[in-house]
Amino acid sequence: MSRKISFLVNPISGNTKKDDILKFIHAELQGKDLEFEFLFTNANGNYDDIVDRIARDGITDIVMIGGDGTVNQVVNALRDQPVQFGIIPLGSGNGLALAAGIPKKPQEAISLILKGEAKPVDAFMVNDQFSCMLSGIGFDAQVAHDFASKASRGLMTYTQQSLINYFKAQPYQFEIVLENFSFFTDAYFISIANGNQFGNNVTIAPKANLNDGLLDVVVVQKMNKVKMPFAVLKQIRGNNKLMDLVENMEKNNILYFQTSALSIRNLKYAPFHIDGEPVETAAEFNIKIIPSCFQLIQP
Repeated sequence: MSRKISFLVNPISGNTKKDDILKFIHAELQGKDLEFEFLFTNANGNYDDIVDRIARDGITDIVMIGGDGTVNQVVNALRDQPVQFGIIPLGSGNGLALAAGIPKKPQEAISLILKGEAKPVDAFMVNDQFSCMLSGIGFDAQVAHDFASKASRGLMTYTQQSLINYFKAQPYQFEIVLENFSFFTDAYFISIANGNQFGNNVTIAPKANLNDGLLDVVVVQKMNKVKMPFAVLKQIRGNNKLMDLVENMEKNNILYFQTSALSIRNLKYAPFHIDGEPVETAAEFNIKIIPSCFQLIQP
C-alpha cells in the first residue's frame, strides 16, 4: 500500500529553524512512492481537518516535527484514527523520541520514518488529561512553568531555570494511594513516566518500557539539599533498587516503583506539568495507564 504522510510542524518548538529541514524533507521524498504534505500545528489542539483528511484522502502516517508538547497534542487528538505516528524531534527535551530510540539528527529521523517499524506505545491519563511520556508535580513542574514564560527556549534556558528553582525549592506534602496501601511523603517532586527519559538524555526511570503496561513513579523525598543532586544522580544511573516499598519509604531519599494506576493527593497544591508543558494543578490526581495507546515508528 502506498503511504500518504502528513507532516505536522510546530513552528515554535525548540530553537531550530524549520525552513531548512522542510526543504530537506521535500528533496528527500521527491520521486519516492508516497504522497506527502506539510501542515502546521495549532495552539487549540483542534485537528478535525486532519481527521477529515485521514478519512477522505487515506492518510497513513502522521509525522510530528517538534517536541514532547507537540507529540502530546497531536497524538491525543488523533490516537483513535487508523494511522501510525512518527517523530522528527525538534523540541527542547524530546523525551519520547529519545526513549524510543529515534535519532535527534533530522536526516536520520527521516530515514527512520521511511524504513522503521510502527510499534505500540502506552500512554496514560492524569484525571481527564492525556500524557504520552512524562508528567510531574512539584519542583520540575515549577521549572516547566518558568521555562514556558521565557522568550528563548532551549537546553541552556532550561538548565538556567532548573538551577534557579533548585536553590528556591521547598518540599511539598503528598499522599500517594496505591491499590493495597497509601503513604504520606514530603517530596520535592514526583515524576510519573511512561518511558525512561526525563529529556535531553537524562534517564529518570531506568526500568521503564514504552509498552509494558506500567507507569514508573519516582518520588524525590525531602532531604538535605546538598544531598539531592547526588541522590538524583544515583537514580539516573539506575542504582536505587527499591526491593520493598513499605520498608524503604523512610530510609530511601528516592522511591521508585511501577504500577498501572495510582492517586496522588496534592495537599499543598504543588505545580503540575504534562509532557513538559505547564498545566493548572489540582488537589488530587488520578492516574491510569492506557496500554498500547498508539503506533509509533521506531528502530
